[in-house]
Amino acid sequence: MTEEIKTSDGKKKRRVLLDVKNLKKYFPVRAGLLQRVQAHVKAVDDVTFFIYEGESFGLVGESGCGKTTVGRTLLRLLPATDGTVMFDGKNLFDLNASELKKLRRDIQIIFQDPYSSLDPRMPVGESIAEGLRVHTSKNSQERYDIVVEMLARVGMRAEHARRYPHEFSGGQRQRIGIARALALRPKFIVCDEPVSALDVSIQAQVLNILKELQRDFGLTYLFIAHNLSVVEHFSDRVGVMYLGKMVEMATRRDLFGDPLHPYTQALMSAIPVPDPTLQRKRIILEGDVPSPLNPPKGCRFHTRCPLVFDRCSQEEPPFKDYGNEHYAACWLLETGEQGASKLIQGKVSAADLGVAG
Repeated sequence: MTEEIKTSDGKKKRRVLLDVKNLKKYFPVRAGLLQRVQAHVKAVDDVTFFIYEGESFGLVGESGCGKTTVGRTLLRLLPATDGTVMFDGKNLFDLNASELKKLRRDIQIIFQDPYSSLDPRMPVGESIAEGLRVHTSKNSQERYDIVVEMLARVGMRAEHARRYPHEFSGGQRQRIGIARALALRPKFIVCDEPVSALDVSIQAQVLNILKELQRDFGLTYLFIAHNLSVVEHFSDRVGVMYLGKMVEMATRRDLFGDPLHPYTQALMSAIPVPDPTLQRKRIILEGDVPSPLNPPKGCRFHTRCPLVFDRCSQEEPPFKDYGNEHYAACWLLETGEQGASKLIQGKVSAADLGVAG
């Protein structure tokens, strides 16, 4: 559960479990006979966000915007180029190998493709118990009991522990991945698009399992996805990324009810609504997403933004709080215009977007 701490002014403040500041991850591009570095792909470029204890934080954006790279970098599955990641008061990037190994019990990941993340030559029970063998001193019977318990928590039976990954469906393999991540009773789990490869009915089952586990074990999630409908259903707060940058971050209600950034507004206009009588205007973004190898100067979104003006192409807008922990990076907001209806006044309104609260 979320911990509440009273401040000096009497207000209650939630505890921040994960605090990411100025995170960068550049991949070198090598060429020539000597394979010298010629340039860098700026997959994640100065991303800042925080996650409260016990909440689900959704991270959304187009494919290739850097969502998965953020998740893997903050867990140190990929080496960071720059930035800091504070987890439970500790800087993950300052820990040595021994200290990081101890902390691995508290931070786990559920991969997008459950089949490729499971060893095809190993029974799934052994895969689930692998973390217990590495991080605990439990004997084989104790490990087996935990495996059976975790399988039961995700809706599977004890005999499934003796089967191999190829004997299961995609939804069952994802449940196994969840059981493996849960075996060590972590505090924080990165869910890297855990339902994107599943049928809609199976998606609902997996999401409900994740919610039940969060309620029972007090888990904190970073939920990476590109399906906004799923994010709206699952997340407490949401961050929106574009071309390696965080462009907006707010509570679920504020983001879906009053998006501030033009890119977020365009994403919202594309959400399917199961109501044939509802008329709303779709915002069609022109052009292609620029390459992270050579991102545009100024605001990353200005090459596709329908509201671009001179300053957008010259200076990068600040990512700042515009009230009620609603962060955004857009020069239009600096002119005093806030809210979807004001930002795109004369072109499309919040009612047209279908997201007005």
